[in-house]
Amino acid sequence: MHGWDGQQPVFLHQVSVARNRFRVSLAPPTLIKRAWALFLSGKCGGACVSNPEVIVVGAGLAGLACARALVASRVKVLLLEGSDAPGGRVRTDVHEGFLLDRGFQVYLSAYPEGRRTLDLEALTLRRFAPGAKVWRGGKLHTVADPLRRPVEALGHLFAPVGTFGDKLRILELRQLALSGEVEDVWHRPSRTSRRYLDELGFTEALRESFLRPFFAGIFLERELTTSSRFLEFVFRMFSSGYAAVPESGMGAIPAQLSARLPSGLLRMRAPVADVWGHRVRLADGELIGARAVVVATDPASAVELLPGMVPPVMNRVTCLYFAAPEPPVEGPWLLLNGEGRGRVNNVAVMSEVSPAYAPRGQALVSVSVVGATPDLATLQAEVLAELTDWFGPAVSAWRHLRTYAIPLALPAQPPEVLEPPRRPVRLSPGLFVCGDHRDNASIDGALVSGRRAAEAVLRELERE
Repeated sequence: MHGWDGQQPVFLHQVSVARNRFRVSLAPPTLIKRAWALFLSGKCGGACVSNPEVIVVGAGLAGLACARALVASRVKVLLLEGSDAPGGRVRTDVHEGFLLDRGFQVYLSAYPEGRRTLDLEALTLRRFAPGAKVWRGGKLHTVADPLRRPVEALGHLFAPVGTFGDKLRILELRQLALSGEVEDVWHRPSRTSRRYLDELGFTEALRESFLRPFFAGIFLERELTTSSRFLEFVFRMFSSGYAAVPESGMGAIPAQLSARLPSGLLRMRAPVADVWGHRVRLADGELIGARAVVVATDPASAVELLPGMVPPVMNRVTCLYFAAPEPPVEGPWLLLNGEGRGRVNNVAVMSEVSPAYAPRGQALVSVSVVGATPDLATLQAEVLAELTDWFGPAVSAWRHLRTYAIPLALPAQPPEVLEPPRRPVRLSPGLFVCGDHRDNASIDGALVSGRRAAEAVLRELERE
């Protein structure tokens, strides 16, 4: 299965069966018309859930995790999604045989909630190499994980990416991040990541050439104002597992979660216009009631549906994809811009990580630009000029595939946002909210918040 294409035949088969069942029934003509309209709109895979106990608005990772946990407790759930497929910000598009994730994303195999929620073996995770290659001084220098690739790390011990002492401090950071239980990380003293790294004694050279672009690609902000708690959590995940992508793209994660839900529970192309009390109103005017409503949309949509909710500051990223006749580097490496200038923050040849990302005989290059950008045509020209310095005239043969400008990519997480580390998911009786803006801005945070919301709903339903 490439991206979402593999889901479509299943979806169409389920709807056609429902259509045939309505056709031979003795239902009134108005009901037949209603069912036919539902089929044409593609809103439900099978007959939609009626009289739900809980409505979950938004089928991103948090909404899917919430619905899954409620279903496991035998609660009747209706999951409403405004777009044509589940996943929210984690989607994969198929374009000319290439798999294009909507923005460069990775899955960290050590995510504790991911291990609890996902079938990682079925995702067929393809790993990035532990470490990175850093563009600095006109060359790519390897920064390898000394504990996983000791020979390679020793060979690059004196590469001009920080000092020998810096490399020892990275081991110290690793030890700090791995100490104690993972939950302890969220209750340690919090300051900005920049201050935290300075306190550890890293030189400016290592900070600018490696640490800043590495963490900027995760936080989606280059000033490193993100809480040190999140830095420690992420570094712990990298140190105890691997960065990876599912073989068939990041969209395989929500596809797996949605495939496990009962037929008819997920209703797509059903945007919600209003939420009040225990009811929702769809954009087409339809009203649906339940005992509880969980708003699991992106933060901007949640703010529109929940008056009084404070909108989080969001970090932005732009991802450009290019088809190349040959991979510019061999191996599943993350490439970082260590020069401290230029548009490019990080590059990955996705087809070197998972060959399924590109048609045979071609390579897929992903380029990430963090923060504000000029118009897309200017940005594309500037990015190609920079990468020509990196990889030479071969870049002239690259072909632009698609650019994803994502202004609301990730909630910002300065120290005050993660204090407390988890925000409430119950807003009022019968009204709940979940998403990465309630926990930490990661796939794991989204999954955790969905489960927390489900647990809060179950507690309330039990009291009624």
